[in-house]
Amino acid sequence: MPVVSNSSPLIALAAIERLELLPALFKSVLIPPAVAQEITRSIPVPPVWLSMKALGTGLPTVVLRRTLADGEREAIALAIELRADLIILDDLPARRVAKAAGLNVIGAVGVLLGAKRVGLIDRLRPELDNLLTHSFFLSPQLYDELLHVAGELDR
Repeated sequence: MPVVSNSSPLIALAAIERLELLPALFKSVLIPPAVAQEITRSIPVPPVWLSMKALGTGLPTVVLRRTLADGEREAIALAIELRADLIILDDLPARRVAKAAGLNVIGAVGVLLGAKRVGLIDRLRPELDNLLTHSFFLSPQLYDELLHVAGELDR
């Protein structure tokens, strides 16, 4: 069950000291070379469950869009190549490309929500608030929707 990640969710989860949720949810996560390079400042020593996987030859046409960063392009290409069960992406244009390619997509917030659902974290609100203090963007509407889905906000 391969899971591929881009750099931004890894960096965001590392910033709030919740990187350990990934192996608890997925056992291992694969990243392409561009992502490995992009995370070196935030995660200088990658954990053992985070493995770099080189891409095969050529990028699929769907990921050649210039609006995507190198890490996003490579992560989507790797997920397509491996027929990954899931790709972890935060950037909206990259998420759209991945979904158009038929990939299942979540982001850092989806990881936190999944962790709440299986009991790895008690409450979602402090985790979201912590993300927001680290320059992570969530609209007020999405923030409220996430808390509602997590059972932490009545409507």
